[in-house]
Amino acid sequence: MKLILVYNADSGFFNAITDTAHKIFAPHTYECRLCYYTYGMAGMLRPWKDFLESLDLPLFFYHRNEFRREFPTRREALPAILIEADGDLETLVSAADINACEHLEDLMDLVRTRLPMRKAA
Repeated sequence: MKLILVYNADSGFFNAITDTAHKIFAPHTYECRLCYYTYGMAGMLRPWKDFLESLDLPLFFYHRNEFRREFPTRREALPAILIEADGDLETLVSAADINACEHLEDLMDLVRTRLPMRKAA
């Protein structure tokens, strides 16, 4: 079983600069709430990193363009957190669920409660 986290942002240096500026100047209109809750100016937030490590699952991170290239037939609203088990890819936390979160703790609670094997601390 592995966890796949997909951001609603494209990869690349220019995109990273644009996204960072957007998060600073208009954070409530930023399209990727997964990025918004889990990343600060210096990278991944420590509480989120510790939480993901506590899951003891292989983690795969994709930007929107990378995900579309890797899974061309998958039409997933982004951002999303998916789980792959026995070759099946299922949505664990949908874009609507992520967008409804008000805090990082809300997102962690969703992941915790929806994992088939509750390993999260």
